[in-house]
Amino acid sequence: MPEPSSHDLGLDPANESPFKGKTGLRRVWNALSYSMAGLKAAYLCEDAFRQEVWLAVLLIPTAFLLPVSWLGRGLMIAAVLLVLVVELLNSAIEAVVDRVSLENHRLAKRAKDIGSAAVLISLLMVIVVWVCVLLEKV
Repeated sequence: MPEPSSHDLGLDPANESPFKGKTGLRRVWNALSYSMAGLKAAYLCEDAFRQEVWLAVLLIPTAFLLPVSWLGRGLMIAAVLLVLVVELLNSAIEAVVDRVSLENHRLAKRAKDIGSAAVLISLLMVIVVWVCVLLEKV
């Protein structure tokens, strides 16, 4: 039996986004540009992301000042950065849901609530990691 082609699998490049197909350094530069635009948009348009950035600005330097192991410090910083990642994903979900429709719909509410729950869990993870690392030597 012959191997399926990329076309058979629905992977025909002609059906992809016109923004796909860049390679090499051009692709890296474009990705960096899009990422910076996303960070700027999130910071300017999303209050929760802005608050969490300021939390990170406070907590990350604090992690360097505390007498903890490098592994503990890395976990503390990673937990804080994870909050920002989850908030970005949550904001993206909310933007897509709002783009599709602004009407109140149970599935739209569910999507937004689940994204919000993910942010909450990531914030709880920061507390757990920081407490565990700080109490490690007690």
